[in-house]
Amino acid sequence: MNFHTRKWIKPEDLNPNKSLFGGKLLAWIDEEAALYTIVQLENQYIVTKGMTEINFMSSAYEGEIIEIGIEAIKFGRTSVTLKCEVRNMMTREIIITIDNITMVNLDKEGKPTPHGKTKIEYISDRLK
Repeated sequence: MNFHTRKWIKPEDLNPNKSLFGGKLLAWIDEEAALYTIVQLENQYIVTKGMTEINFMSSAYEGEIIEIGIEAIKFGRTSVTLKCEVRNMMTREIIITIDNITMVNLDKEGKPTPHGKTKIEYISDRLK
């Protein structure tokens, strides 16, 4: 799993218990999943269909740095299924895992459309 994004936990990211608000973390994960999918499918028209098996394992606190890891696990006809892990950058303690995030490829009219991809591609491979 590649960890491309880091977030610094700030006061505005906290819940009343002074730990990272889960809704904020899920929003960051959703954005990272969208960006990952846009790059993989080379299409900016992407939507999140769903997330399953969300497992909060530990908390994060103000001043800590977290890393968001995303990995493609399945390529469908119009979708890509990802898995996610968020961890504390310094301790490597896992904060949350999500087994399945389904992202759907759309055309300009907002309809699901085949993407033609079958595996992870890296930008460096596309430039050859």
